[in-house]
Amino acid sequence: MTPEQRSDSAALLRGVVPPGSGYRDPDALRRRRKARERFVGAVLSGFSAISILTTVGIVLVLVIEAASFFTHVSVIDFLFGTKWMPLFRPQSFGVLPLLMGSLLVAAGAAVVALPIGLASAIYLSEYAHPRVRAVVKPALEVLAGVPTVVYGYFALTFVTPLLRQIWPETDIFNGASAAIVMGIMIIPLVSSLSEDAMSAVPRSLREGAYALGATRFEVATRTVVPAALSGIVASFILAISRAIGETMIVTIAAGATPSMSLNPLKAVQTMTAYIAQTSMGEAAHGSIEYQTIFAVGMTLFAVTLLMNVISIQVLKRYREVYE
Repeated sequence: MTPEQRSDSAALLRGVVPPGSGYRDPDALRRRRKARERFVGAVLSGFSAISILTTVGIVLVLVIEAASFFTHVSVIDFLFGTKWMPLFRPQSFGVLPLLMGSLLVAAGAAVVALPIGLASAIYLSEYAHPRVRAVVKPALEVLAGVPTVVYGYFALTFVTPLLRQIWPETDIFNGASAAIVMGIMIIPLVSSLSEDAMSAVPRSLREGAYALGATRFEVATRTVVPAALSGIVASFILAISRAIGETMIVTIAAGATPSMSLNPLKAVQTMTAYIAQTSMGEAAHGSIEYQTIFAVGMTLFAVTLLMNVISIQVLKRYREVYE
């Protein structure tokens, strides 16, 4: 040991830190580290609080404005009335036609998206070569990045003329074209989430099925799909929730005629379309016509929240955990 090192060691034993020795107090380091951790935790907590407070603020606005609406209109009349004419005299405030239009378009979108999305997921998970999957999956997910207003005009200017060639009685604005294009839009949601769920199924289950003589199709449909059923069903529910909450496609292509008809070739109006169309109109702030926007919005919020709760319960009930 050099004389300088002996001197530093002696100084440390006496509790004196020599200048320029490079010695750093461990307690000070721990205090600084804890201070940094507390600062980072506070920043992250602040961002989380912003998200929570934003959600709470949205819900409060909906509840307050909807409560003002229901001081003038009975909840029973609103939920079970079959005529929706808040902007005309005599006024009617039955939300069922809007709810029916939303469910009709969402059901049509599900008919398009669910089988195509599940078939795509099976192909990507069980049939596609890794190189093909690396190209096809991102290409499929590009559909989710197309602006919905583009989908709306695609439905109006391309799909609707095709439907009118097949069924001449089809209205220019109709539920079928909106449902078809909306189904195309949510295919990536079904495909991606279902493929992720199927990829999580252990390889040992597949190998066991192959050992019993099953074909690739039988392994995919009778082993992998049942094993990933919770994730697949959850993707279905989330996709339908996305379809119910879509705005621009139905605003452009579905029309503005509230109707209880189940004919998809006729014009319909959905809850989201009504909110968008009325918001751009001349409804005076504070009027009952203005408050209908929030009443319908509250109904839409309740429907989508119910769908999400069902999705969570399905995941909890049927989820398979593999090691």
